[in-house]
Amino acid sequence: MIAPAEFEFLRRFLKEKSGLALTDDKHYLLETRLDPVMRKAAIPNVAQLVAALRERGTSPLAEAVTEAMTTNESLFFRDKRPFEQLASLILPGIVSRRPPGQPLRIWCAAASTGQEPYSIAMLLRDNERLLGGRRVEIIATDLSGEVIDRAKEGLYTQFEVQRGLPVQYLLKCFNQEGDMWRINADIRSMVRFSRLNLLQPFGHLGQFDIVFCRNVLIYFDAPTKSDVLSRIASVMAPDAYLVLGGAESVLGLSTELVPGSQHGFYIRKN
Repeated sequence: MIAPAEFEFLRRFLKEKSGLALTDDKHYLLETRLDPVMRKAAIPNVAQLVAALRERGTSPLAEAVTEAMTTNESLFFRDKRPFEQLASLILPGIVSRRPPGQPLRIWCAAASTGQEPYSIAMLLRDNERLLGGRRVEIIATDLSGEVIDRAKEGLYTQFEVQRGLPVQYLLKCFNQEGDMWRINADIRSMVRFSRLNLLQPFGHLGQFDIVFCRNVLIYFDAPTKSDVLSRIASVMAPDAYLVLGGAESVLGLSTELVPGSQHGFYIRKN
């Protein structure tokens, strides 16, 4: 059992590093996630882990602890509806308001192992007529360097490609390598991956027409959610769209974003 003082330190540490708001009932989760980190670093117990974090501050150990507590659950075309809205409503709306030839920019702000940005890339490749010949740039970021490296590889297990991926996309966009599946190079080339912590400035990414930030705000407390939403709004074009997870909302958290015409996405308040 983690001692109260150690739990409190780790709670503050994770809040500062990743925004994760750890509740009092998460002792077991903390122990489970940190056990592999301690074994790899040859640290015998949580007390010594806390002592090492206090001493070393920003270090590979601190990054390992932060990444261990990050939930990286992802699957292709997760929840389906946001991708249906992207093809039927969001893309046509954006394209109709853009001059011919103006590129579109899409940001996946919690890309995990790449299923979400690759789902968008496959959908765009399958619906090129919607783009009117425009180039699309997909930027995919995540806190974890480990999952970003996996996403760049575009290599997935049989289990992963069976979760949400329509069979026609598997046949058209993947090649089998042994018992694994690698997404085709032309799809991988549509996405640029990089590591990014949403708690830190991201204005350098530029302005976006569509932002996917799904299933990450649920791990933040209200002030952190408001801060992240405000900074996301600042990198959205005036008529851009923000897509959140099914359990997420801007209501009560943002004065700059309002619900769109259908549930699940949001627009800037004009």
